[in-house]
Amino acid sequence: MKLFLCAFALASVSALMAGCGAPAANTTVGNANTNVNSNANAKPAAAAPTADALLAMEKQANEAWIKGDKAFFEGFLSDKFVEYGDGKRMSKSELVGMIGSFKCDVKSWSVDDPQVSRIDADTYVVSAKGTYDGSCTGPDGKSMKIPSPTRTASVYIREGDKWKGIYHGESVIVAPSTAPASNTASNAKKEEPKKEVSKTDEKTASNANTASNSSTAPAADGNTDALATLHKSGWEAWRNKDAKKFEEMTTKDLSVLNPVGMWISGQANVITAWTGMKCEGVTKTSFTDAVATAVSPTLEILTGKGSSDGTCDGQKNGDLYQTAFYVKDGTAWKLAFMAESLPGM
Repeated sequence: MKLFLCAFALASVSALMAGCGAPAANTTVGNANTNVNSNANAKPAAAAPTADALLAMEKQANEAWIKGDKAFFEGFLSDKFVEYGDGKRMSKSELVGMIGSFKCDVKSWSVDDPQVSRIDADTYVVSAKGTYDGSCTGPDGKSMKIPSPTRTASVYIREGDKWKGIYHGESVIVAPSTAPASNTASNAKKEEPKKEVSKTDEKTASNANTASNSSTAPAADGNTDALATLHKSGWEAWRNKDAKKFEEMTTKDLSVLNPVGMWISGQANVITAWTGMKCEGVTKTSFTDAVATAVSPTLEILTGKGSSDGTCDGQKNGDLYQTAFYVKDGTAWKLAFMAESLPGM
């Protein structure tokens, strides 16, 4: 489902690669977080979607995207759909409105290698590899080649007897042989010369993300501050290489799509990747522009911009846009899935 129209923002990505090799991906759906109900009269848990079923939906959506089929996405997407990149949140209506505005000439394409991870009993994420030979022309008349290969992540939620898309993101895959090491918090853009910024410009810049959030997706809900504080503590855990903190604040089925097309699944594998980076000079981290929206009383989507100073694996750190799915486990919120994207994507 190639909804994130990133064909027009590729210049900086070729200089990146994740600092930690991705552990073997997992095509099975974990259920380590499933609570067993001892009540004999309790209804059996609904069946989880198979990787093949979710991949088939991805292919349908991809075909509809290429054709500019708005009607398909009206029924395919949940009304609570969120997409986030470069500081901008998009709702279902806004995304559907964009479908068809890019005219594409695609000679061939494929979507394969599905990797499935559980978020909760009614929410699953599927990651797949997309390969494309074609180009798209935007409203400005400029034509650019479709990025390929990519790694996508689509979250599907059960609504009645149907599965509907509630999130989609993707990253260009950068091979280790073609790019230097970096970390998932790296800024892809080359450092530009500093320039004088007036107070007015500073104020305008600081409000830019807030303005884009408020004009696109639903307003932040009452859990935003608490989830933002929790997510910020995760950045501190990354700075301190605090594996124990990560274990406390994440689910066993944790999965991540990092900004250079690497899919990592399983709590232990993700924590190993996050704590295994070789970093220097990291003295501060931040998480700002947070917006959380409720999917259900026990599931929230949090978006925002994370950042850090210093370097990791030889690359300068910077801004990183994150979409995080948090599930409620008893009284605690835990991270179950996260997708990350670089500035300009």
